Amino acid sequence: MPTKPSKSGVAAPAVLRRRTLRVLGTFISLLEAVRVRASADLGFDIEFEVLDFPSCQRKAALHPEAFDVYDQTFHNLGIVWHWGVLQPIDTDLLKSWPSVGPLTKLGGVDKYANRGAGDAPRLKLYVQPDHSLGPQPTRFISMLPTVHNFDSFGYDLRAFNGEGRPRESWAMLFDPRAKGKLALVDEPAIGLFDAALAAEASGVLSFDNIANMTAAELVALFRFLRGKCDEGFLLPCWTTGDEAASLFRRGAAAVQSMWSPAYNQLGEAAPFIREAVPEEGYRAWHGGLSIARHVEGAQLRMAYEYMDWWLSGWAGAAMARQGYYISAAEPVRDYLSPAEWSYWYEGQEAGEDLRGVDGEAVVAPRGKIRSGGAYLERARRIAVWNTVMDEFNYATRLWSRFVADIRARAR
Repeated sequence: MPTKPSKSGVAAPAVLRRRTLRVLGTFISLLEAVRVRASADLGFDIEFEVLDFPSCQRKAALHPEAFDVYDQTFHNLGIVWHWGVLQPIDTDLLKSWPSVGPLTKLGGVDKYANRGAGDAPRLKLYVQPDHSLGPQPTRFISMLPTVHNFDSFGYDLRAFNGEGRPRESWAMLFDPRAKGKLALVDEPAIGLFDAALAAEASGVLSFDNIANMTAAELVALFRFLRGKCDEGFLLPCWTTGDEAASLFRRGAAAVQSMWSPAYNQLGEAAPFIREAVPEEGYRAWHGGLSIARHVEGAQLRMAYEYMDWWLSGWAGAAMARQGYYISAAEPVRDYLSPAEWSYWYEGQEAGEDLRGVDGEAVVAPRGKIRSGGAYLERARRIAVWNTVMDEFNYATRLWSRFVADIRARAR
């Protein structure tokens, strides 16, 4: 289209539009505060499309042209990689790569750490010569490791005798004192493992490999869960952290799957709710950033700049204030106060009221100590990673029927 002449007869310059980077992901990391800060720091526009886990994965696999950067978790990476919609990431072009810690590169934070069963990020991190994913280090990676955490469950002290901490075990999910007040998260790669860890800790079932159950083991697990439904043990599953926090605030739940940000939304119930440090270990997860196959040229340079920005400190500090960790921790120190760093990463008592991402709500009052202690302590105690099993399709069908049955019973 020709440029419109000005009144002076000289052609006016076309209006310049800033380039836009499109990021597809979930609510875990795609916060509006992150988008605004990244755009300001990087000098180009950023659009976030925030979906739930299954919808995000499905859109990435079926419509790769709809995004430039894929923000997801390692356990949801395999299917999307299999469809060929992502391109290898060249670590030589990432300034932040040397800062990424050993949890993802080596499989554990140190030689004493339990590696955990299942989809440990290292197993899917490196792009092999045949384009498959594996643990053998190469120059190219599938996903830049970013935010991660070590999850357990929350419980109400008032339901478990009210004084001090009881022996904390995944078996507490099926403790008779929690009958009618147990809630699981509605996600087959997450809630299913909470239930399996609890069943095994209770001595009811055992699994040869809890992260890769056989069809027979899945049948046994869901037979056990249906029995608990018949006993009236379970509440309908929740899908968001807000729903989980609400269950505790209303006193509807006594024990449940829990995500870190939800502990910041407990209101008057907060003094009674504890984040468990289960003796069997945590269920861990790890997120990261991948690049769509179509991205090239200037758009590709933007994608690499965005990934480097994620590990430059500010985003890691925002994640810390939600209770999450980042794969390059050292740059985060410059964006957290000494009190925040001491609490979130070193497991020390909060020396002052610590605020959340919005800078207003107090998420850790003065004197509080983070459950599980320092980052290294928590990272050494991984029982299982969120995982997509070989029998995932079968597990998903069984899980969907289970969730629907609970909901039907609650009507």
